[in-house]
Amino acid sequence: MGTASPPAKTGTTQIVVFAITRTIFNTLHRMVYPFLSVLARGVGVDILSMSYALTLRSLVGSVGPFAAAVADRRGRKFGMLFGMGLFTLATAAVVFWPTFPALVLSITLSTLGKYIFDPSMQAWLGDRIPYARRGRTIAITEFGWSLAFILGIPLMGFLIARRGWMAPFPLFFVLGCIICITLFFMLPGESPATVNQGSMSNFRLVLASIPALAGLGVGLCASVANELVNLIFGVWLEQSFGLKIMALGAASAVIGLSELGGEGLVVAFVDRLGKPRAIGLGLAGNCLAALVLYFLGRSQVGALAGLFFFFITFEFTLVSLIPMMTELLPSARATLLAFNVASLALGRAVGDLLAPRLYGLGFLHVVLGAVAFNLLALAVLRKVKQAA
Repeated sequence: MGTASPPAKTGTTQIVVFAITRTIFNTLHRMVYPFLSVLARGVGVDILSMSYALTLRSLVGSVGPFAAAVADRRGRKFGMLFGMGLFTLATAAVVFWPTFPALVLSITLSTLGKYIFDPSMQAWLGDRIPYARRGRTIAITEFGWSLAFILGIPLMGFLIARRGWMAPFPLFFVLGCIICITLFFMLPGESPATVNQGSMSNFRLVLASIPALAGLGVGLCASVANELVNLIFGVWLEQSFGLKIMALGAASAVIGLSELGGEGLVVAFVDRLGKPRAIGLGLAGNCLAALVLYFLGRSQVGALAGLFFFFITFEFTLVSLIPMMTELLPSARATLLAFNVASLALGRAVGDLLAPRLYGLGFLHVVLGAVAFNLLALAVLRKVKQAA
């Protein structure tokens, strides 16, 4: 729907490379959370200063729609290479200048690269994969999100524990260079028919569409709810149970397994349930999981079990949202996907600002905040009409 015949074959190798690339992006993006205290000590700042840095990083997502325009004008391949190039430059900044300003620049610029790469990749798949199979394919690339916690974060914990807080960045730089070269030679050139599809009219189409705006609102509210717990869980585990660096890495792997399960559930059930219903079930489950997390969080095992259920329900919600968004406005697919990235980033920025303040009042306030934003997302979901 909404696209011409596939201009080029999309093979398994390309999908696997996309998943690996997203694992690398997401490992850097996500390692800040469990190692927030470690990174803060490494560059000589407090947690509040780091929360401001993460807020700035999240606000970078507001340029996502404009980044999508770059991919529309110059092609999806250009967008992916541009995003990966920014990531590589960002990691080099810390390698050569290991200070707090460089760390802020690195996590911000690498996130900008991610926000350019992700919608470019999703639009590339949307152009080539029939809608009947698109949800499954997108879910496979989303495994890069959970694999970052299952594989990437424990590896980063291993490196940090032995060589210091900046040890991951040289590795990221080398991997970035390898992926840039791989994408350049692996992806086929794009014909003029697949380029120059975007214009300012697409912005107006998105802003005039009630279903599109409602879908963006659902993602924003759910993202706030998740970020409230996501930002704080590493600090909470460290302060409550005295977990050290390697243990925090292991805790992150547990969360990654829960997210992998959430992505697998999307593959199995989202098409049968229907996207809006699946999203609603995920939001309701996430509310329950947040409350369970508070009551189970009195022991280390209970806390990890609660985090498992919290993140599996959120991941089910988020991954169910993406295929719905690909068809809410097919005539402006890349632009709406980029707006979706922007809304999720804005939600994380709000969560980054609220989380330390709520945690200062007690972990219960973090949990109640997550429930409140999930309930708001459920209310907004009612405005979404399922795409034909």
